[in-house]
Amino acid sequence: MYAVVATGGKQYRVQTGETLRIEKIPGEVGSSVAFDQILLYSDGENLSVGKPVLENAKVNARIVEQDRGNKIIVFKFKRRKGYRKKQGHRQDYTAVKIDSIEV
Repeated sequence: MYAVVATGGKQYRVQTGETLRIEKIPGEVGSSVAFDQILLYSDGENLSVGKPVLENAKVNARIVEQDRGNKIIVFKFKRRKGYRKKQGHRQDYTAVKIDSIEV
């Protein structure tokens, strides 16, 4: 059994019991969240596709971690011009554990 969930401008394929990193959402560690934008649901035999989302479908999850990702370096330069620019970035994320998928 799996579902496709839309959150943070991205789409994720989720199953019960798995942990995934999504774009940061507000909430404390240990609190529960519900995703209601379910685009697709499959129980192994039947496949339900929303137009654009499924009605009365919900994925319940629990926030496991609120953290920041690894630093990436953005380095720009132009040869022979003396132009150099270095900048770092760390993206915030929320790790959630999927508890149940309800249809």
